[in-house]
Amino acid sequence: MRILSNSIFTLLIILCATAYTQAQQSTMKRMPDVPYVPTRQSVVDAMLKLAEVSEDDIIYDLGCGDGRIVITAAKKYGATGTGIDINPERIEEANKNAREAGVTHQVRFIEGDLFEEDFSPATVVTLYLLPTVNQKLRPKLLEQLKPGTRIVSHAFDMGDWEPEQTIEVDGAKIYFWTVPEK
Repeated sequence: MRILSNSIFTLLIILCATAYTQAQQSTMKRMPDVPYVPTRQSVVDAMLKLAEVSEDDIIYDLGCGDGRIVITAAKKYGATGTGIDINPERIEEANKNAREAGVTHQVRFIEGDLFEEDFSPATVVTLYLLPTVNQKLRPKLLEQLKPGTRIVSHAFDMGDWEPEQTIEVDGAKIYFWTVPEK
């Protein structure tokens, strides 16, 4: 009897865990393309400096995670910004971080799919995505963004689109491009 009750208990745990995972996934439009790995603050600072961010800029962080890039741009440079992430937990965390930083009037966070969202207002786009995602996103970046928009990517390039500048900070590569004239 005890073996049977342990088996039933184990089965209940598995069913509950499966139901929880499915419920969590159902709150997302689809699974993220990349795992969440926060960008170190020294790299965030270098990315924003490389992009020459100012108070006149509109930052879009695609795959924004906890919002640290957009929040730093608002606090340090006075820029406005939007973060886009498919994971509702990351958006909740980003909004909490913006409230704590006192920049909710300068930033917003959208739970959405970066392949479906409009980021055409951006003057600066930041990325920390995988190379395959960057390459898949590249046509949309070039289609939506105005010439002169700056793009900065942590760790990963965009295939055969040569960056104008590459720097290394704390062991991390940062790539920089400017959207060309059409």
